[in-house]
Amino acid sequence: MTVFEAIDTATILSGHGDWINAEGLETLSQYPRESIETEFPHYVRSMDSPDDIDPPKADHPVFYGCYDWHSAVHSHWCLLRQLRLFDDHPEESDIVSSIEDRFIPANVTQEVETFEDDQTFEKPYGWGWFLRLVAELSLWDDERANDWRAILQPLEAKIVSLTRERFLSQNRPFRVGTHQNSAFALQCILDYARVVSDDSLEAATVDTARRFFATDTDYPVEYEPLGWDFLSPSLTEADLMRRVLDRNDFMDWFAAFLPDVTTDDEFLDPIDMQSEPGEDLALHFVGLNLSKAWSLAGIADVLDHHDTAVAFEASAERHAEQGLTMAFADNYAGAHWLSSFVLYLLTRNDGGIAPR
Repeated sequence: MTVFEAIDTATILSGHGDWINAEGLETLSQYPRESIETEFPHYVRSMDSPDDIDPPKADHPVFYGCYDWHSAVHSHWCLLRQLRLFDDHPEESDIVSSIEDRFIPANVTQEVETFEDDQTFEKPYGWGWFLRLVAELSLWDDERANDWRAILQPLEAKIVSLTRERFLSQNRPFRVGTHQNSAFALQCILDYARVVSDDSLEAATVDTARRFFATDTDYPVEYEPLGWDFLSPSLTEADLMRRVLDRNDFMDWFAAFLPDVTTDDEFLDPIDMQSEPGEDLALHFVGLNLSKAWSLAGIADVLDHHDTAVAFEASAERHAEQGLTMAFADNYAGAHWLSSFVLYLLTRNDGGIAPR
C-alpha cells in the first residue's frame, strides 16, 4: 500500500497537495525520474525504409525517454510541478541535475527542427502537455524556472504557432478516449493561455471549444469506455466546458449534454482493472479511473449543490480509490506515465489547472 491509499478521499479530492509528505513525494517522483532517462523501449515513429530510423535521443535530445515524446514531456511537468509546489523536495537535487542536463539551447534547437520537419508530430496531446509544462515554469517564482523557460522559448513559440495554425483551425473535434481527444488538448491550451496571459490565444481557444461542443446534447455515456481509453470523452468535454462557460450557462449546457447520467450506475462506477484480460489495457484503465476522478470532482465543484454534484462527488471518490490502488505498479507500461495523472488529481486546485 502506498501513502496515498491510506489518505481519506475528502483530502484526496480537495485538490490541494499540502498534506503530501516526503514519502509521498519520493513515490510521485520515482518513476518519472527513472523514465525520463530511459531511452528504450521507445515508440519512435513509422518507418519508410530499413535505413529510415534514428535513436530517439538523436531527434529529441530533451524529451527522449518514457517510451514516447508526450510521456517524457508530462513526466517533466510532473517533476517541475512537484518542485514548484513542495519546498525541500527530497529528490530536488537529482531532479534539477537531470533537467539541466537536457534543458540546453542546442537540444531545444534540435527539438524545434523536428517539428519543422513534421508539423503534426504529437498533435494535439503532446502539444497540450508541453504547454502545461511551460505554464508550470511561468507560475514558479524561481530563477531556475525563468532560465529553463527562456531556454525552451523557441519550442514554446513553435508549438503555440502550430496550435493556432493546425489545431484550433480544425473543422471538427475528435471525441475519443485516447491521445487525439480534442477536448483535453483544448483544456491544456486554455489553461496555458490563462496562466501566461495570452489573451489572443485564450479567445481563439474558447471560440474553438464553443464551435466544437456548444450544441452537443444527449451524449451516449453507455458507449464508454471504448478500447484503450484513458480519458472519458464525455467527462473531458464537460471538464472543458466548465472552463469556457459561466456557471449558469454551464448548468444549462450540462443538463442537455448529460441529462440522465446519474441513472447510469456502470458509468459512475470505476473499472475494476483486475477483471481486464490484458495488463497493458488494464493500466490504461488505471489512467481512465484517475482522469474520471479529476473530471467528476471538477464538474461537481461547479454544479455545487445540484443533485448531480452529490452523485459525481461520490463517483469521484470511488474512481480515485480504484485508480490509486494500481497507479504505482512496478510495470514500465504504466510507470512511464501514471504518476503524472496522480499528481494532476492530487493538486488540481494548486494553480495552473482550470484557472479563471
